[in-house]
Amino acid sequence: MTGFFRSCCLIGFLSLAFSDANAGRRPPNIVLIFMDDLGYGDLGCYGAVDFRTPNIDRLAAEGMRFTNFLAAQPVCSASRAALLSGCYPNRIGISGALYPGAPHGIAKEENLLPELLKSKGYATGIFGKWHLGDTAGYLPLSHGFDEYLGIPYSNDMWPVEYDGTRSKPGSRFLWYPPLPLIRGERVVDTVFTLERQASLTGMLTDEAIGFIGRNRRKPFLAYIPFPMPHVPINATKDFRSRSRQGLYGDMIQEVDHHVGRILKCLKDQGLDDNTIVIFTSDNGPWSNFGNHAGSSGGLREGKGTTFEGGVRVPCIVRWKGIVPAGWVANQLASTIDILPTVAALTGSPLPERRIDGVDFSAVWKGDPDVHPRKTFLYYYRTNSLEAVRIDNWKLVLPHPSRSYEGQAPGRDGVPGLAPETVPMPKALYDLRRDPGERYDVQVQYPDVVKRLEALADEARRDLGDDLTGSKGSNIRPADRIRR
Repeated sequence: MTGFFRSCCLIGFLSLAFSDANAGRRPPNIVLIFMDDLGYGDLGCYGAVDFRTPNIDRLAAEGMRFTNFLAAQPVCSASRAALLSGCYPNRIGISGALYPGAPHGIAKEENLLPELLKSKGYATGIFGKWHLGDTAGYLPLSHGFDEYLGIPYSNDMWPVEYDGTRSKPGSRFLWYPPLPLIRGERVVDTVFTLERQASLTGMLTDEAIGFIGRNRRKPFLAYIPFPMPHVPINATKDFRSRSRQGLYGDMIQEVDHHVGRILKCLKDQGLDDNTIVIFTSDNGPWSNFGNHAGSSGGLREGKGTTFEGGVRVPCIVRWKGIVPAGWVANQLASTIDILPTVAALTGSPLPERRIDGVDFSAVWKGDPDVHPRKTFLYYYRTNSLEAVRIDNWKLVLPHPSRSYEGQAPGRDGVPGLAPETVPMPKALYDLRRDPGERYDVQVQYPDVVKRLEALADEARRDLGDDLTGSKGSNIRPADRIRR
């Protein structure tokens, strides 16, 4: 008993010592790298073949790798709105992918992650793709960022085909304006060629490294939403023909090189130990582009669907000395959970408006027994509830869906078919045994179906559902943009 008492005293003393040692420590820096269309199987540490990602793999070895991490929706703008707001994107009126000149943007009343961090004295910068409104007043500087260099929407929204050739009369791309490169709120350059697109990854990394260096003496948020590997893809000449997987592998290896540069910058600046690095993706691969698309790692379907291949993505978190090295986290988690978790770890306030994310800080610190998220709602299109989940049980609700199955993929930038209205029947999947969603077990588990249907009804009352005509009582509109 005496030995036990002494051990308890020692543990208490060490805990107090740790608290005292960190009492005067400045809040952690945040480096948030957000890929575009990177699939679950597109990194070495997630099983990629025929190309290497040593820097990102090292990030996982030094931190935590999530195996059950879901993008909030399988499409660009909606996923980015969710990341920065902590909300299901349909709660705040954002769906799909905003096009150039879109009549709406994310509402100014939403308190986004950079605004929360600025209240704690953070410098904030974004270097990459925004895609939440492309006019003055709706660009990043109006939503809490101090600096911005990047493109306002997806890199395929320009008058150029996916294979890099100029659009001709009759092409749906012809109405797009040239792709602008924006600094602050001013267009400083225009991207006309695939060669120029290839240079963006390095250029944006240069800007992020410069931002980190300028703000090394204060806490900062460096948000780096790389435009790649969204088609059209390309790699600079120094990285071409380097992988066994062709251009896609070359481009991923180039991205990995620049992630390594960011990690080296943190180390060189003495910031390595007090920086949370988060690496994830906005949705799964655009599979009908074949050799110009990534891998879902064997999960069903891809981008634009609410099957796991569309929403389950890599997620890696590293914070040396806090996040246990080499940890694999199997807990259900989502991009909407990043905002409340970062807020908890930085002492930042949560938004005044309701959010849907939950705090994962205990998981990030290595507690294997906590499961902050029990449920998830799979929405797509405008506001269609396509599936619901409790733990590893997923109920797919009847809905029309994009599908890549049974379609020959494209090649070299020319897409294959991906019909958008394939009927998907009601089905129950046990994702622990069947992550590929192949075996409907609703007949065997009627009690589970009933629980999930109750969750769907609750979601419809809250957020609505276009498929059933339900009008949610807690949704907030995006801002209408006057032009």
